[in-house]
Amino acid sequence: MALADYSDTLTTLETSLKSIEAVIDPDAKKAEIADLEQQVAAPDLWDDQANAQRVTSRLSALQADVERIEGLRTRLDDVQLMMEMAEEEDDADAAAEVDTEISKLKKEIEALEVRTLLNGEYDEREAMVTIRSEAGGVDAADFAEMLLRMYTRWAERHKYPVEVFDVSYAEEAGIKSATFQVKIPFAYGTLSVEQGTHRLVRISPFDNQGRRQTSFAGVEVLPVTEEADHIDIPEADLRVDVFRSSGPGGQSVNTTDSAVRLTHIPTGIVVSCQNEKSQLQNKAAAMRVLQSRLLEKARLDKEAEMNALKGDGGNSWGSQMRSYVLHPYQMVKDLRTNFEVGNTDGVFDGDIDGFIDAGIRWRMQDEG
Repeated sequence: MALADYSDTLTTLETSLKSIEAVIDPDAKKAEIADLEQQVAAPDLWDDQANAQRVTSRLSALQADVERIEGLRTRLDDVQLMMEMAEEEDDADAAAEVDTEISKLKKEIEALEVRTLLNGEYDEREAMVTIRSEAGGVDAADFAEMLLRMYTRWAERHKYPVEVFDVSYAEEAGIKSATFQVKIPFAYGTLSVEQGTHRLVRISPFDNQGRRQTSFAGVEVLPVTEEADHIDIPEADLRVDVFRSSGPGGQSVNTTDSAVRLTHIPTGIVVSCQNEKSQLQNKAAAMRVLQSRLLEKARLDKEAEMNALKGDGGNSWGSQMRSYVLHPYQMVKDLRTNFEVGNTDGVFDGDIDGFIDAGIRWRMQDEG
């Protein structure tokens, strides 16, 4: 592409970035940063650890937002100058550099633009994700483990911290279920479009006749609860069971009964945690998962009530939403957005941003 042809692209990127700046409002964020920095400087901040963590986490997230948008603004201004200089000097190397930088900027601005679409009630929360194997036997359990790796690799690519609360291993291979938390702002809004049934089609590595097998795994994404949610769980409503933590193949990895299973008697919701070292830590972690489940239940009950008032059957969350085909061809396709890629290895290694972005845009249009 000739350098002159980049003018329209730069104009489009400038318009997009201005729209993003209007939504994100860096000046308002800087004012909040100044206030939070004063709170962080207070000598008694860590007397209340929960509040201190909330304040420092919020400060870090706001600083990252401002740095990101200011960095894009600087780079967009710089590439405009680079293009003008490359044109004047007819410099092929500089022109190639302009081409590379504009491609990077386009991708990063589009990704940030998607973030501005996350304006739901809980979108700014961290995410609690549970993966469960469904129909398909050992292949489904193996698929569930592949999805667990896919999401943790996605988080690693973005340097997002992940805390795994519970992994229940299947007897032969793979996992029955796993629950983990992605600990960054907007994780819920970002990953909520991953909720639903995922389908894998492949030649089963567990079938000695080499037959093609279809298996299923379910992904549930919940917003993490905060103090302001006021979810009261009376002790009388809980049944607490303790058991020994176990590793792959049912082998014991802990000689004490430190794993905890909580049953919320009124709703029948069951959660467990076995990845912490002590029974007390596992119970606290399981309570966090239970609170997220109860928060989501309250949200869904409210949504169902509104849909009933509107005479609306509601949406189809939880239905089959993505297909991963490894045989007879290789393709991963989102069944809602029709976004698809042929690099299945890349997808299972965490390259799922294209699916997430397409899902967020689809959800906004669907709700609109």
